[in-house]
Amino acid sequence: MLTVAYCRVSTEEQAAEGFSIEGQATKLRTYAELHDLGEVVVITDPGLSGKNLDRPGLQRLLLMVEEGHVSNVITWRLDRLSRNLSDLILLADRFGQANVALHSFCERIDLSSATGRMFYNILGSFAQFYREQLAENVRMGQQQAVRQGRWINRPPTGYDLIDGVLVPNEDAVKVRAVFRLRGQGKSHREISRATGVNHSTVLQMLGNRAYLGMTRSRDDWFPGLHEPLVTEEEFEAAHRGWVKGRRRGRDLLSGHVRCGLCHRVMTIDQRTDGRTLYRCRHRGQGCKIPRRPTGALLEAAILGMQLVGHDQQLQTAIREHLGQARARGGRAARVTEESLLERRRKLLRLHYEDKISAELFAEQERELTELLDQYRQEHDLEQSVTAEADELIAKFERVAGLLASMDLRVLWAHADEIERRQLVDELIECVIVQPDHLQVKIHGAPALNVGLSEVGLRGEIDGVEGGT
Repeated sequence: MLTVAYCRVSTEEQAAEGFSIEGQATKLRTYAELHDLGEVVVITDPGLSGKNLDRPGLQRLLLMVEEGHVSNVITWRLDRLSRNLSDLILLADRFGQANVALHSFCERIDLSSATGRMFYNILGSFAQFYREQLAENVRMGQQQAVRQGRWINRPPTGYDLIDGVLVPNEDAVKVRAVFRLRGQGKSHREISRATGVNHSTVLQMLGNRAYLGMTRSRDDWFPGLHEPLVTEEEFEAAHRGWVKGRRRGRDLLSGHVRCGLCHRVMTIDQRTDGRTLYRCRHRGQGCKIPRRPTGALLEAAILGMQLVGHDQQLQTAIREHLGQARARGGRAARVTEESLLERRRKLLRLHYEDKISAELFAEQERELTELLDQYRQEHDLEQSVTAEADELIAKFERVAGLLASMDLRVLWAHADEIERRQLVDELIECVIVQPDHLQVKIHGAPALNVGLSEVGLRGEIDGVEGGT
């Protein structure tokens, strides 16, 4: 029968503590000699974490135990076997069933007694707590780095990652070209052929806010330290007015008109009398929204842009509406992360001073972990809502300022077709056709209601809204 010395150290521990495999093995051989445990076989797992049992050295040890070749297992500390309490309990049971004695050099544990088994569970709880705390510290460090503007993931195309900061490389020219071509109305495949960038990479580029100089933590974006490759206007132009998988028509509002009942993009019907009308794709298949003339919808869009730029009362109402939305997202959390962490530290002290049982400690620790996870989810959601509201407010102010600085009717009259389309794409999010009115959504503003009579429409004639 053999005595096996199991040694493990992660790369981080060895770097931080000088806690080497060789040092453990030497002390464990000395321990075996002093306790007359016979010849020692050393099994190691260098550079591997103790978060689970999936380690080649440990699996070899367990196989030897199952085959009945082991009488004693020695380890430097229990957390060398695992930092997970349930795994430590499982190992203790397997060793006990095989009549294998477990020795811990540092903790001096005897699992043959009830006291020794209780102490084993307590030490296992500490090992698991340390692992979870280490994981929390890593996450907090990453979040702090992101908030400082650093990048913690693989660099996107067009950047190299140097000391946590994205630095533009030779592919930055291609990234700018992708956004420019998309803003001009080119399809993804046309962009891929023109730039030599893979089609899937084009899609990833267009959705990546890192090119705006932002850095990311989960689904949240923060100002980064790196140089942006595109402007906010270029990024928005690449996403405005295009429907996935559908080519745009010649009408200026093509891709911008939606059904108010089923919320789908509406298409254009060409009548025999030369009139063009927007029709819901599901009209006659459950949707009863009337068809609307293209000219009336365009007039509604122009009217909406004029109102946002020059109606002071409307601007005030929009600002109040956006401010209320931001306030709803910025409510204070009932507890803070620091207070929960302080409760955890107090619980650990009570456990360390033997004032609470291992079972109570594990139960309270589990509850605190759940509360921490819940708080962080709520906090992240609140931050996300507030950030979105701030972005919407800033966007509205830019659009309102732009519209206030121009005489839209004069500008429209002198603009050519390309300039008019660009103006619509830049400012109009969508025109929504409701049964009895229209709604115009300007980027950064809530939907504006436009009466049918305001754009020269009257009652329906054979399902088509007639003109005056």
